[in-house]
Amino acid sequence: MGQESFSRGRSLIGQVLLVLLLIFVLAIFVFPRLTRPPHQHTDLRQRSQLHSISTALLLFENEFEGLPPSDANDPVGVPCSGAMKLCEAVMGQDLLGVHSQSVFRADGLDRKGAVTLYPENANRLDPADRDKNLKARRGPYLQPENANAYRLAEIYGEGNTGPFPEDAFVLCGVYGCKTAGGMKTGMPILYYRARPGRTAHDVDDPNNPENIYDYRDNYALVCLGVPGQPGTVHPLSDSKRFYMMIQAKSSDSPRPYRADSFILISAGYDGLYGTDDDICNFDWD
Repeated sequence: MGQESFSRGRSLIGQVLLVLLLIFVLAIFVFPRLTRPPHQHTDLRQRSQLHSISTALLLFENEFEGLPPSDANDPVGVPCSGAMKLCEAVMGQDLLGVHSQSVFRADGLDRKGAVTLYPENANRLDPADRDKNLKARRGPYLQPENANAYRLAEIYGEGNTGPFPEDAFVLCGVYGCKTAGGMKTGMPILYYRARPGRTAHDVDDPNNPENIYDYRDNYALVCLGVPGQPGTVHPLSDSKRFYMMIQAKSSDSPRPYRADSFILISAGYDGLYGTDDDICNFDWD
């Protein structure tokens, strides 16, 4: 009787230990998944995309001996945001590569406004003209299938692209925000180039001409709002917030991150520029 009770007790202890072991194993594999920051996998994809874009910009810089501009307007004063110039630099206005004679005009013409560098349906040109045009191209510096390039009208809807051409391409983030056209893609990647010779980072005066970065480079694009959400405003439409966001925390005097190169900003999961979940090519709080 005593031996039988002892065996049953030992069996019960074994079962309890087995249950505890199973709980321990589940805790190892399941608990980290429960405590993992939301959208971590997508965040990693977004950082990877920004890294690829940064590499593409460096390839452009090596080829053209300088980074592409990011000014709010093109050389003849037509609105052409930094995001649009970014797409042209790494993909071309038609995604077939940037033309070697490009001056980043919104209309795709050359410096004199006489030659169309990005003819419509370039692949359908006369073979000789097509070959001549394509030989003058550089890149694309991103794989077209991975560039996540969309026309503004596809993102914001026809008639809602503000001062910009509806058929202009921009590179979009990887988050699945629903666009006005019903697709799911991220918001446009914002590109700002540090302005040569500037030395200031004036949070109190965003229009200081000596500021290293110019919030106006993408301001009109940011002010288009959020697709499908009338009245929603991006926090980054506050120009001071832009300078607070890009200010390096380790600097003794006000100084932006990446003061000698360029900044990339992706709206995070919430689809809003200027919130805590934004993913950038610099570490910020």
